Amino acid sequence: MHFLTVASPFEYEPERIKNSRFLAVLAPVSSAAEAEAFLAAQRALHSGANHTCYAWRLGLDGDQHRSSDDGEPSGSAGRPILAQIEGHELTNIVAAVTRWFGGTKLGVGGLMRAYGGAAGQAMDRAPIVQREITTDLELRFPYDCTAVVQACLHAAGLEPIDSDYGSEVRLVLRVPVAQEPVLRMELSERTAGRIQLES
Repeated sequence: MHFLTVASPFEYEPERIKNSRFLAVLAPVSSAAEAEAFLAAQRALHSGANHTCYAWRLGLDGDQHRSSDDGEPSGSAGRPILAQIEGHELTNIVAAVTRWFGGTKLGVGGLMRAYGGAAGQAMDRAPIVQREITTDLELRFPYDCTAVVQACLHAAGLEPIDSDYGSEVRLVLRVPVAQEPVLRMELSERTAGRIQLES
C-alpha cells in the first residue's frame, strides 16, 4: 500500500499577477501538528506579506484536511489550493501560498486562479515520491527467542527503530502495512507463541 507526496520541501514563484507576488511552498508532513509548525515557520519567514493561505491533507485516503483563506475572500484561496492537492492525488502534504499585494484587486475568480495556479505549478515541478504505508509494531520476548526473532527480521529486511533490554527484550519495528500480518504469524509460529506483539 502506497501514497504519493512531495519528496522534500519545495518552493516555486510564478510570474506576478497585476503586481501581486505569489510564492508557493510545499512540504511533506505526517501529522496536523507538523503541518501547523511548518505554516507558523512560513508566516514568520514572510512576516511582511499580506496573506499566507494554505491547505494540508493527511491519511491514505486524504480524509484529514484543512484549508484557510487567511483573510482573503471566503473560498478564494484555501479551497483552490486543496483542490490542487486532491487533483495531483497527493497526501501527507502541506501547501502554503504567500501573497504580497500589488495594489490591484484580483476579484474572487482571479484569486482562485492565482492561488490554485501557484500551488498547482509548484506541484507540477516538485519531486513527487511514492511512499509505503507503515505501522509501528512492538515486540516483547524472552532472551532465548532472540536468535529466532533476529532471523525472522533479517529475512523480512527489517531493522528495529528502538530497543530495550530489561527483564525481556523489547523491540519496535516500522513495518509496511501489507507485510504486518505475515510477519506476526511468522514470529508467533517461530517462537511457539512466546512473543507479544502490539501495534
